[in-house]
Amino acid sequence: MEEKLFWIGIAMGSYFFLSHHFKDKGKFKTDNTFTRCWHALFAGLISFTLIVLLTVSMDNNRGDTVTTGLFTYRQLLLGALAALGGAGYAFWRGATRKAKLKNGLNQNIREDIEWSETVFSAVLLASVVMYLFVQAFKIPSGSMERTFLIGDHLFVNKFVYGFRIPYTKRKVLKFMPVKRGDIVVFQFPSLDPHESQCGGSQYGKDFIKRVIGVPGDTIEVKDGKLYENGVPAGPEPYTQYLDGSRYPKAAGGVSRADYQAFWENRLLGKMFSEYVKDNFGPVTVPPGNYMVMGDNRDRSCDSRYWGPVPENLIKGKAWFTYWPISRIGLPR
Repeated sequence: MEEKLFWIGIAMGSYFFLSHHFKDKGKFKTDNTFTRCWHALFAGLISFTLIVLLTVSMDNNRGDTVTTGLFTYRQLLLGALAALGGAGYAFWRGATRKAKLKNGLNQNIREDIEWSETVFSAVLLASVVMYLFVQAFKIPSGSMERTFLIGDHLFVNKFVYGFRIPYTKRKVLKFMPVKRGDIVVFQFPSLDPHESQCGGSQYGKDFIKRVIGVPGDTIEVKDGKLYENGVPAGPEPYTQYLDGSRYPKAAGGVSRADYQAFWENRLLGKMFSEYVKDNFGPVTVPPGNYMVMGDNRDRSCDSRYWGPVPENLIKGKAWFTYWPISRIGLPR
């Protein structure tokens, strides 16, 4: 969302500065065709912005938001249709109803300039805040129950792990490292839009899970119980187990090296299906990566199935729930 807002802000800013340029050149002193076209352009920009943001919000509520691209074809198509409709209506209205002149400036253009400045400032500020500092996130599934419930809205602290340089994998000013036990929001680790995981394509979607393994850790699950570096994991009061029985270890003489390679290449879920839920590993978390699992251990499609999460895909740390009011608070 933040990148979409940024480019919408840039478009509005360009309109604002060009409007001042044309105003200084005396282009808006009469109600001519150029003035009506320029007013129609603003109406088209506003219509595009409103429809795209509405569509993105609806996609987000359905859990269909993809963060790897700027806009989807559907969003662009709906936005373009809205822009054409808005621009066409504004031009027709300007042609049939003459705008007044105030202090030598077309009244429609005067209002457009004021609104474009307001939208430019607000949208650009919001995009910077969302990109660098805080992001709102909605829980899409039950994989983190009871810590988070489906439909919970929370804020994600994006600067705690460092500021990401736009359109790069680099982060600067890291205030703290990602630690075992942190609840993180990350982009699903897939480079192929056609790759199927967890029942469908997860390419570009944001996930939320708990870190249970940092670089160098050896992780294993035996009969549903988590082991870290060869010993049972410490108390995990936040976890939830719903299955009364456990899957046995998958048959097959796979060497540890091959198992590690299959895991890092996101193949275990495809090879062993639900068997990795209760009997997984051991694997070693590679440098620059993390292993994550859902707190609802028996209802979570996580690193056991699709491998580690690279650090550059981690967007931030879950901060606090702000909606519904009855669940406001910090995560455990």
